[in-house]
Amino acid sequence: MNNLLIIFHRELRSYFATPLAYIFIVIFLITNGVFTFDLGGFYLRGQADLLPFFSFHPWLYLFMVPAIAMTLWADERKTGTIELLLTLPIKLSEAVFGKFLAAWALMGLALMLTFPIWITVNYLGDPDNGIIFAAYVGSWFMAGGFLAIGSCMSACTKNSVIAFILTVSICFTFVIMGSPILLNTFPEWIPQFVVDAFSALGFLPHFDSISRGVLDIRDFLYFTIFIAAWLLATAVVIEIKKGN
Repeated sequence: MNNLLIIFHRELRSYFATPLAYIFIVIFLITNGVFTFDLGGFYLRGQADLLPFFSFHPWLYLFMVPAIAMTLWADERKTGTIELLLTLPIKLSEAVFGKFLAAWALMGLALMLTFPIWITVNYLGDPDNGIIFAAYVGSWFMAGGFLAIGSCMSACTKNSVIAFILTVSICFTFVIMGSPILLNTFPEWIPQFVVDAFSALGFLPHFDSISRGVLDIRDFLYFTIFIAAWLLATAVVIEIKKGN
């Protein structure tokens, strides 16, 4: 546990030791504001909720999260510091999880800093703050899913740009898997349980359920298992590529 915390603090400090974290947070806040108040028609809807705010998150994360995740392991492999890291008296699982937690904490901080939008909707109306809080938690878990994919892709290559492209591609796949637009294209002869199973693998059905205030343990379990599976894949890839 101590080693995990050491890795976590090391990685989190590294984000704020450069302009990376500050630039990321500023861009994240600006784009959220634009999507919510401009593209989302916040004032035109006449409803005191944050539906426009959260509805854009899957698509915003599609590019924002890979930008953070692409450096998790690619830079370590490119500079050769991964060999030094793995020779330290720490477990590979501690290194993988510690790096992931640091990036996830940065995403959590960026989300927390959007609180003025939450205050605004309370000033203008009487929203259900329980639903909003649940949606924040669901959004953070979804960001963790994006990050876990990015961690694995970053471990696959020394080139952070390639890691970014791979992460965006795979994340896009999991986003559209639960999209009604894609599901409606399935031929009628395909059994409904097959369509439902395919949809259940995507991010959107689970995130939409949470953001509506439906706190089903299965949705959180989905993201937890999803994150764990991709972090396990990250550890396997690092082990396979050790010394390469």
